[in-house]
Amino acid sequence: MNRRGAETQRGNEFTEKIIGACIEIHKTIGPGLLESACEECLCFELSKNGLKFERQKPLPVVYKSVRLDCGYRLDLVVENSVIVELKAVESLLPVYDAQVLTYLKLTGLQIGLLINFNVPVLKQGIKRIVNQFQEPSSSSAPPRLRG
Repeated sequence: MNRRGAETQRGNEFTEKIIGACIEIHKTIGPGLLESACEECLCFELSKNGLKFERQKPLPVVYKSVRLDCGYRLDLVVENSVIVELKAVESLLPVYDAQVLTYLKLTGLQIGLLINFNVPVLKQGIKRIVNQFQEPSSSSAPPRLRG
């Protein structure tokens, strides 16, 4: 199995655990929480399940070999493999999909979860987004999250 395939398999294992944690939160508390409260609960669940994560991770943009700190922040990066973008909105808009895909491209990661907690049944608020693009090979490639 190549490196990309191994990353995808690892990412799939983590997404199952992340989604399970989100379902537990939604089942326990239901819809209506602020995004920040959902993030706190999810961090608690991820820790309880032994998953490593970073929250509110800054994401710079590399433009013409210059690193620009544009204020992007990833809600969660789990096991350095899966980006989790949390929402508590009436409905998921296409711009949120684009946001997650952009984060995936900028980091070089392959799998993202877009999770909206403001739905009656959480299954209706979960989107798995996959970066189908190859990593750039030039020296001006965006930074990966490793390290």
